[in-house]
Amino acid sequence: MSQSVAEVDDGVRGFVADMIETMYAAKGIGLAAIQVGVAQRVLVIDLQEQEDAEGKPVRNPQAYINPEILSVSDETSTYNEGCLSIPEQYADVERPARCRVRWLDEQGAAHEEEMGGLLATCMQHEIDHLNGVLFIDHVSRLKRSMLLKKLDKARKLDA
Repeated sequence: MSQSVAEVDDGVRGFVADMIETMYAAKGIGLAAIQVGVAQRVLVIDLQEQEDAEGKPVRNPQAYINPEILSVSDETSTYNEGCLSIPEQYADVERPARCRVRWLDEQGAAHEEEMGGLLATCMQHEIDHLNGVLFIDHVSRLKRSMLLKKLDKARKLDA
């Protein structure tokens, strides 16, 4: 389980910058600190949904320090999730469609926001990482077993 950040300082800001770079290099839309071996409650997200005039994604990375989900909707949505921790494996995951989240930004200012759509899904996915949960923990035992077998086979082929 990841530990809360005691103080948002230059060290944390530098770490966030490194996480954003790593997320983009891996072509992800979210990354939790624990995925890069740091057990702190830090995550970054950039959905890159908007495009510029040339059709390239507009980058707008956001850092979430000590994020916590305050409430979730009864309504659910399903999204085909993947994860940098489980390369090239995807599964439909049902989660609350909306969530209310509180966090600190890179300057240490507190924020609270109601999130929906892909942002809500991504936020829940990344906070799960901070709590030691993977997206495959939200699917049936059979589906999880199949995904892990495919991952093991892919790893053996790469070796």
